[in-house]
Amino acid sequence: MGARIGRILAAAFILAIGAGILLFISHQNNAGQRDFISYWSAGQLLRHGDDPYDRNSVLALEHAAGFPGNEPLIMRNPPVALFLALPLGYVSANLASLLWMLALLVALLLSMRLIWIVNARPPNRTHLLGYCFAPLMECIMAGQLGIVLLLGTVLFFYFLPRRPFAAGAALLLCVIKPHLFVPFGILLLIWSIQRKAWLLLTGITSAIGASCALVFLVDPHAWAQYHHMVTTAGIMQQIVPTWSEMLRQAIDKNSIWIQFVPEVIGCAWALWYYARHRAEWNWLNHGLLVLIVGVLCSPYSLFPDESMLLPAVLGAVYAAERNGRSLIFFGCAAGLAMIEVMANISIVTVYYLWTPLAWLAWFIYSTRPANDAQPAAT
Repeated sequence: MGARIGRILAAAFILAIGAGILLFISHQNNAGQRDFISYWSAGQLLRHGDDPYDRNSVLALEHAAGFPGNEPLIMRNPPVALFLALPLGYVSANLASLLWMLALLVALLLSMRLIWIVNARPPNRTHLLGYCFAPLMECIMAGQLGIVLLLGTVLFFYFLPRRPFAAGAALLLCVIKPHLFVPFGILLLIWSIQRKAWLLLTGITSAIGASCALVFLVDPHAWAQYHHMVTTAGIMQQIVPTWSEMLRQAIDKNSIWIQFVPEVIGCAWALWYYARHRAEWNWLNHGLLVLIVGVLCSPYSLFPDESMLLPAVLGAVYAAERNGRSLIFFGCAAGLAMIEVMANISIVTVYYLWTPLAWLAWFIYSTRPANDAQPAAT
């Protein structure tokens, strides 16, 4: 009876959160005020056979939808991600915003459930702490793609043991922001070749191929248009709160290559880490650490992107329980991040620099075996 009541309360809690968010949006639904508008404008242009990355066309559409800025919010994801934007081209901006929000909430609920499953279905409700993970809230409020990255990551872990083709196909949702997964992707390729996991590689190549084929049918020039946008929009000149950006600003702000040095170092560390743990490699342990390092070292990322780290953060919560460690560290970090989100602090400020380091420290602290905390007997 107690377990049943717990499930009912948990379900009610989740539904209340979802209903509250949808109610808030329905009363203040101006798609032009949210980052989501970039995906809608790309979908509209795709539907009509126009360039989804064209600055003037995007700005005209966004102004018509209520966007107040003078610089357009252009979808910066490569054409492989345009399959997500295309359906939005068939509805109005505000209706698309509601449908997008609903899709994000469903993806979040599914991801949370799958995280609980891949962690061996623990009898408690610890996984509900995931709803306190601030990047998720920021992602939902802005309509960003972080939860899509989360779903792709969780589906990969869920399908990997029994359905490697599906696990590979799920990674299509991660390829929409490939720069966040470079160390993870390199190790996955090496691991797949060494383990002869051809179905896994076939899954990801098939999914990417299908996405590219769809985009080619809709817009044969999408890749050329994307290249033109990337080379003319000055993306890398824009300051974002990453340690890679801070390194470039400290040394020489005009030398873009400096911003990629941390990622190179991160890849080198990942190769060393894999070589050290290759015999006992476990993607749900070692792979999660590599995911965090990939985000920390990325040359370009924003706070909502950290939604993809929820499996690592919750995995560390479960590990802390097993190892008898306190959850106070997680509570303080999650609480401070949520305060920043609720205070409407801009995600492009340095006030979010600390969060990837906090998730990394939490993961290392929680997953270290309990006996490692004591000095070895002599």
